[in-house]
Amino acid sequence: MKQDAPMNLRLLPLAVILTGHLFLISSPAQAETVKDREGAVRADKAAMEKDDRWIYNDIEAAFAEAKKSGKPLLVVLRCVPCVACSGIDSQVLLQEQELAPLLGKFVCLRLINANAIDLAKFQFDYDLSFSAMVFHGDGTVIGRFGSWTHQKEAQEKATAGFEAALRGALALHAGYPKNRGMLAGKQGGPVPFQTPVEIPQLAEKYTRDLNWDGKVVQSCVHCHMIGEALRGSLRQEGKPIPDELIFPQPPPETVGLSMDDARAARVTAVAPGSPAAAAGIVSGDEIVAVGGQTLVSIADLSWALHRAPAAGKLTVVLKSGGKDRLAVIELKSGWRRKADISRRAGTWGLRAMAAGGLALEPLPAAERGALSLAPDALALRVHHLGEYGKHAAAKNAGWRKGDVLVEIDGRTSGITEGELLAYLVQSYRPGESAAVTVVREGQKVSLRLPVQ
Repeated sequence: MKQDAPMNLRLLPLAVILTGHLFLISSPAQAETVKDREGAVRADKAAMEKDDRWIYNDIEAAFAEAKKSGKPLLVVLRCVPCVACSGIDSQVLLQEQELAPLLGKFVCLRLINANAIDLAKFQFDYDLSFSAMVFHGDGTVIGRFGSWTHQKEAQEKATAGFEAALRGALALHAGYPKNRGMLAGKQGGPVPFQTPVEIPQLAEKYTRDLNWDGKVVQSCVHCHMIGEALRGSLRQEGKPIPDELIFPQPPPETVGLSMDDARAARVTAVAPGSPAAAAGIVSGDEIVAVGGQTLVSIADLSWALHRAPAAGKLTVVLKSGGKDRLAVIELKSGWRRKADISRRAGTWGLRAMAAGGLALEPLPAAERGALSLAPDALALRVHHLGEYGKHAAAKNAGWRKGDVLVEIDGRTSGITEGELLAYLVQSYRPGESAAVTVVREGQKVSLRLPVQ
């Protein structure tokens, strides 16, 4: 069925590069894909099977080689049909002069699909087109890498941040097992299903293996589907969906930190009034560890935030001027909801579940004034309206593109789209609807917002 739009895991201890066939279905607000997705996947397979620098799509062989060689395992997940991150992917695969010596210190695995990955081990940011994890041969996670910069800029080829992550991972691997305690927090948490194809809504359509004799792309479980399926499973069972599944892998900006993409974890700016600012973190600080976890990348920082408490203290080790110091970030209840999830592929499924297929954006200040709306008032404009399946529920309920949501359940104070989706999915059961008011062509209109 045609849809308008399209989903954390612990990795094995080897350096494995997964070109995950986390295939994305193109939509007006989704990542752009190559025209011949099927051809792209098959061409990738043909090329990689001839490249003796990589182990292709064989996790068991990669771990075995890592144990035998004593090298760390590097796993890179890359959505082949997705245009996003194609720049850095080409740099890594071609192993240009700067990267080749470094990658040679790892067992490198290119894994092209998520169908049968061990969800207890492979826990990472499922919404990225290019992600990497480094493992010790015994399955211990050493570190993670993922870049939203490359996700937004398809042809961005900068690899400095990736190189920094690999060097940091090598140092941690060399110190193992004495530093096992520093890595404890990096390991994956408990999961309800061993593999993606055991999750009910994926089990109905997918099997463990790709269909190379048929339509291979259609047989692939995309990474973003994992989060969608886990949320759907809880929904079907009538269980609440926690904030961790709605706001996964919070970016550093969630607590007020802007980071240098070329470094492991260097702060470039701190938002005034943010938790990070209150903790005394300043621009130029290097974040060495968070919550006891030694960082090798910004993705490691997001993972530490992902595993942080719903409220409480988060200890941070900083380095500046050659000296270490401690800082404590105070996390207040609901802090995760400040994470921006609007660009995540997995949010499309959440939009159908919570808002009938609406995609909402903040109304610009100038337009707020024209509608006599205060700066802190609720004002979310419909910039995309689904037309197929569950994504068409809002349209069928009378919503139009351009409608501005100004009140929901009597609430008129400002919230983000992510906060709205969380409120709806956690407050309403499938089949219910919320009472809302929108502004349409200068007039207030009463509508219902369907929840599924």
